[in-house]
Amino acid sequence: MAHARKPGVCSDDEFDAFLAANKREDIVVVDARNPDFSVEADDEKFGGADGSAPIADCGTEKRPNAVNAAFDRVAKALPIELVEAKTKGDLATPIVTHCGGGGRGQKAKEFLEAKGYTNVVNGGGPAVKELWDKFG
Repeated sequence: MAHARKPGVCSDDEFDAFLAANKREDIVVVDARNPDFSVEADDEKFGGADGSAPIADCGTEKRPNAVNAAFDRVAKALPIELVEAKTKGDLATPIVTHCGGGGRGQKAKEFLEAKGYTNVVNGGGPAVKELWDKFG
């Protein structure tokens, strides 16, 4: 049985429409998880070296369109320069944000929209298997 999605995480239909409207190779994936597991211990479950979605895979052959831009809950921000480098400053770049299950993914989405990005969806994360299988 699927778990209830966190607020802001795309429905299957919304995500399918996003994928249909954008070329797969143009989509940038913003991984909002923190690689410092002492800050966000839960991120190790999926994002650690033994997890199903290692954070270290961002920007590698395994996840070439992904960038790890950890959302800082205290600062309520992520390192925008990492996203700008990946999108080359194009505010219309299609972006999927995610964390483990969508909470920080939604905060990252809202942060990017406040910075002017116009084509952003929250894909949840590895805990939302139905979406993760499509972009993770």
